[in-house]
Amino acid sequence: MELIVTNIGKLVSGDIAHPLLDADTVYIKDGLFEEIGGEELLKKHPEARILDAKGVTVAPGLIDSHCHPCVGDYTFRQKAADFLESEIHGGCTTLISAGEPHFPGRPTDAAGAKAQAIFVSKTFRNKAPLGAKVHGGALILEKGLTEKDFEEMEQEGVWLVGEIGLGSVKSPEDAAPLVEMAKRHGFKVHMHTGGTSIPGSSTVTADDVIRTNPTVASHCNGGPTAVSVKEVDRIISESDAAVEIVQCGNYKVARHIYEKVLELGKEDRVIFGNDAPSGTGFVSLGILRNVCYASLCGIAPEKALAMASGNTARTFGLNTGVIAPGREADLICLDAPIGSVGKDALEAIDAGDIPAVTYIIVNGEVIVEKSRNTPPGNRMPEFRS
Repeated sequence: MELIVTNIGKLVSGDIAHPLLDADTVYIKDGLFEEIGGEELLKKHPEARILDAKGVTVAPGLIDSHCHPCVGDYTFRQKAADFLESEIHGGCTTLISAGEPHFPGRPTDAAGAKAQAIFVSKTFRNKAPLGAKVHGGALILEKGLTEKDFEEMEQEGVWLVGEIGLGSVKSPEDAAPLVEMAKRHGFKVHMHTGGTSIPGSSTVTADDVIRTNPTVASHCNGGPTAVSVKEVDRIISESDAAVEIVQCGNYKVARHIYEKVLELGKEDRVIFGNDAPSGTGFVSLGILRNVCYASLCGIAPEKALAMASGNTARTFGLNTGVIAPGREADLICLDAPIGSVGKDALEAIDAGDIPAVTYIIVNGEVIVEKSRNTPPGNRMPEFRS
């Protein structure tokens, strides 16, 4: 299958080091970006289907680094259906579980935790809403897990550890050996940061994060209660963990994080999650709202979009999130919403407006032609006959 998206107004790469591309056309073949350039690609690939972007902004599909699914597209926490599909309509083409703690009767023994991780991981690989990418089955660490358990989970395709602090393994002394074990088998590891979120979870400090060495310091701006800004500064300066900012958190601490990473030149450390469903609910446009808030805190809109895509893909080792040859062809078409002071999506984001999401493409296939959740845009891409 061949697809060309052309007449692009601004092309956002997802690479925070080079966030805008000097090109207006992308060529997709067999689900991957193959070439990026200009209209010469239309003549070079005459058999390709052509999507005329009508001058709108094109960006990589957004990635939610922190969701809490159960199974299927239903959340027992909020007793609501289709929350994942709604987030996909908010521009997210990839969603990453930080654990399934809301599953009724969740097993808290090692064998049960392993079984749940394998089961949920496989269900989302077999069927995900709208054909988007949902990485479920994030293992919640429980006492008694062994090297053999991680070997078995690796063989069955499980590669995530959910937020450390949600299970019986809480202290760095207990968690660090399991984290090291998990990483040996290719796992990426979330770690709860901040105050207690649900009954049974624990408060996690900067010192805990530094000693445990997770892949992601989850919701550094609070989930929903944040550590102090001094603790945040320690996580940024004394660990290599990705610094996750979530929608369902503390906005004041989020602002401090943006200021700190700008000061240190470490914008590449920041990733975006929703942390939903939670007691806050679920926010379908949460990742876009993170993008807008980041821009109001001094982050250029195209870099904020990279925090929501390429940064997260790099953190989790995913071959998506960046528009470049060989990467999975997941992208979204964005425009300024009708009535915005912005003339295009980036200007609208800079003004604090949620951009309009029109086409959403996963692996080169259109999965949404018009978002049901964002406001409508001024321009609508269309296929050429």
